[in-house]
Amino acid sequence: MDLARSRPDAIEHVDHEKRLWRRVYPPTGREDLVPVAFVFADTTEAKVANTVAVLEEAGRRYWAPRRYRSLYSEAITAKDYGQAVPVVVTTLEQLQERGADAAVWRRLGREGEQTLTAALDNPDGDALFCEQEARVDAEDKRRRAAQREAERPVCKRCGQKFTDQRWEETTAHRTAWKPGDVSVCGDCHASDVAREEAARLQAAMPPEPEHDQEPGKRRGLFRRSG
Repeated sequence: MDLARSRPDAIEHVDHEKRLWRRVYPPTGREDLVPVAFVFADTTEAKVANTVAVLEEAGRRYWAPRRYRSLYSEAITAKDYGQAVPVVVTTLEQLQERGADAAVWRRLGREGEQTLTAALDNPDGDALFCEQEARVDAEDKRRRAAQREAERPVCKRCGQKFTDQRWEETTAHRTAWKPGDVSVCGDCHASDVAREEAARLQAAMPPEPEHDQEPGKRRGLFRRSG
């Protein structure tokens, strides 16, 4: 505990689910920390405004959300409230006149007054992040797929696009596999292999025996002389 008190950023090194307040307060369903409320009484609007301005400036590191860390950070506008302390302010007069469930709460970092539920909600937080990241990821996959199709080789012989298997065969570094003419598709390559195999079998066949054009001539060697 002494170590945590001596380090301003010590709370960032404590897992969100292991903090003591999690055992005391029931889950809120929100991604931020326990909220803090300031209720001003017996003061003027000007003094309230000045005090709120000081709170916003001095406590920014505690209540302000951060940028999400993502592969698509430039396209993500959602904010990370995981380490943020929601701070809301109102006045005792407003609570007495309109009630705590009315739009009398203002959250630091936002303009205007909201109901307490709306002030504590984070519409630009976790849910928006998941939605934006999923959309950007889908767009990135479509872009990559389109780029891959644009780069897909075309057979120099028949004009057919290479299949994924043929594309891999012609680009993968293998020693046991001979892709043949890498400029032709799988079908044309199969035709080449078939022709080469037929030629090899033809060359391996034994030659046909020669036929004697003059059969009587050989028999004449064994004739009796008359």
